[in-house]
Amino acid sequence: MKAFRTIAEQDDTIETLYEIQRSRFITHICHAKTEEEARAFVLSIKKRYFDARHNCSAWVLGESAEKQKSNDDGEPGGTAGNPMLDALKKAGLTDTVIVVTRYFGGIKLGAGGLIRAYSHAAALGIEAATVVEMTPYQELSVTLDYDLLASVEHWMRQTGIRSEAPEYAEKVTLHLLILPADMEKILAELTDKTSARFTFQKGSQRLLALPVQS
Repeated sequence: MKAFRTIAEQDDTIETLYEIQRSRFITHICHAKTEEEARAFVLSIKKRYFDARHNCSAWVLGESAEKQKSNDDGEPGGTAGNPMLDALKKAGLTDTVIVVTRYFGGIKLGAGGLIRAYSHAAALGIEAATVVEMTPYQELSVTLDYDLLASVEHWMRQTGIRSEAPEYAEKVTLHLLILPADMEKILAELTDKTSARFTFQKGSQRLLALPVQS
């Protein structure tokens, strides 16, 4: 499991508009984890804009961006889908699908003009989306006595440790989310903070969506 960049899942309503030479380029972008999800999104846009001359698309999928596809949807070969795909790759995004709908304005743009138009339209959609870094975190369950809880929670706030809802029983169990590289340091600090009066259990790794600072 490794970190990668994508767009936030709630961004499937993003819509941008670019006009040039009376042609309108409408961009939609969506988070997609599988080819089935990507195809379904492309189809939904085609149905919505059924009267448009072109609904061109591109997607990049997989943690290593190993699945890539583009479609010119009737535009001259290489003038639409590839520039859109290049825009996704330039932004370092994966698990992302983008569709640019073109309403032809009656003036031909030429191959170079189309490449620039679709590239710019894709870039506008990406710019409008919320980019997140999907970052691996290790689950760590820490069980300790209640007399240690206040000081450990204060230490967690000071160090900015992420956590989930604790479990209260005979002892309290804190569910921490730790960057794998920080695990030894966190356990050492906990040992010092509690004089080793705790037990712990490592869980699985999971990906958390962290906003990317612009």
